[in-house]
Amino acid sequence: MIKACSRIGAGIAAVGVFGPGIGIGIAASRALEGMARQPEMEASLRNNGIIFAALMEALGLFAFVVAILLYMFPLGLGG
Repeated sequence: MIKACSRIGAGIAAVGVFGPGIGIGIAASRALEGMARQPEMEASLRNNGIIFAALMEALGLFAFVVAILLYMFPLGLGG
């Protein structure tokens, strides 16, 4: 029963990866739109976009690590 609940919790934690994925897609589309409207701002938009994409990707990575830990260790790291 504990393993089943742990697997369900891991699945729910894995859903946290979808949010940053969608966020990165929206941010990238807006950055490309901004580059098309103002080509002189391309370098600034690209640099800021890379930084923000890395920050958003970190959230997805944290959710993925939590999901893997819940799946691998249903009783916790000590049990």
